[in-house]
Amino acid sequence: MSKFDFAPMPDTDGFFGNYGGQIIPPELKKVMDDINQAYEEIRQTEAFQTELMQLNQDYVGRPSPIYHAKRLSDQLGGAQIYLKREDLNHTGAHKINHCLGEALLAKFMGKKKVIAETGAGQHGVALATACALVGIPCEIHMGQVDIEKEHPNVTKMKILGCKLVPVTRGTATLKDAVDSAFEEYLKNPEEFIYAIGSVVGPHPFPKMVRDFQSIIGREARQQFNDRHGKNPNIITACVGGGSNAMGLFTAFLNDDEVKIVGVEPAGLGLDTDKHSATMTLGKPSQIHGMKCYVLETEDGEPMPVHSIASGLDYPGVGPQHCYLKDIERVEYHSVTDDECLNAFMSLSQVEGIIPALESAHAVAWAMRVAPTLSEDQNILINLSGRGDKDADYVAEKLGL
Repeated sequence: MSKFDFAPMPDTDGFFGNYGGQIIPPELKKVMDDINQAYEEIRQTEAFQTELMQLNQDYVGRPSPIYHAKRLSDQLGGAQIYLKREDLNHTGAHKINHCLGEALLAKFMGKKKVIAETGAGQHGVALATACALVGIPCEIHMGQVDIEKEHPNVTKMKILGCKLVPVTRGTATLKDAVDSAFEEYLKNPEEFIYAIGSVVGPHPFPKMVRDFQSIIGREARQQFNDRHGKNPNIITACVGGGSNAMGLFTAFLNDDEVKIVGVEPAGLGLDTDKHSATMTLGKPSQIHGMKCYVLETEDGEPMPVHSIASGLDYPGVGPQHCYLKDIERVEYHSVTDDECLNAFMSLSQVEGIIPALESAHAVAWAMRVAPTLSEDQNILINLSGRGDKDADYVAEKLGL
């Protein structure tokens, strides 16, 4: 029994404590409720569970392994570092976990187009992949800044047959891509479905994406216990919207002995305006149909945020993360762009594993903390994606 008395996650109105809900126009409430009803109906069926299980095994390549980063651990001294290798999934990241579920749900509901936003492009690639698999047209909105940073993923999306919509307004990054995609969705919400790429947005998406991603934590808990006969001492993952983190965290929430840490981008520093540290410096507000912590300007508008990792530069965060922060079940820390780059290069050159810049944030935090702990302590990192998409950008930035 956990010492934490968790509220429903979520309740029937889609709230995690004070966060979440459906802050949407009245005409959209029925659409969202229909999605929730269809999801709750389909997830209980043996046919859906069997199809998803088989696709996870034979298409995605699950279960993803846990790898002991022994050379990195020895180099750092202190705690032993382990990686949950979501980077080995088909399409190269955790995003395929919920994209398959959302594509199957769209097919079940008879939708004629799937619309989504993407930041680093991993969600876009995974959703384009899943839509190709089930035969549904796919439209992805992506900020122009991110298109230029993440060219390999842009190419993959086009090859997979999706319609890519460049977004040039505002900061031309993830927040603006979300706005653009949602506007397209509103043109015909009865026939379109908006496949949100993280545990954000109006109910039921924070719940639904979490449920599809929770396979990460279920596997990791079983794998670690099979090998060590106990849970890891610390689990950690990067947090932008927070889907990969919630996927890992969910299985361990009732294990009080497990310290849980989310790592977000400090960018150029928390004392600058060039960061995306929503949980560290944000305050409760509203964005994209939900209540959550938000980084806002003095005028109450979402801040133009920054991270070297395109998938993390978002001024909001998943509502369940906000609730878990408030009840002090999960700690949230931040690392800078420079620390992220150092972790990216260290893991690449010491272990031969090139991580996504997003995932490198969690690696950087573990590298900071491991030397302060004893050798009998373990840190399990969710390595949420591989760094193929970032390699050219990093090489140019570092002059390699």
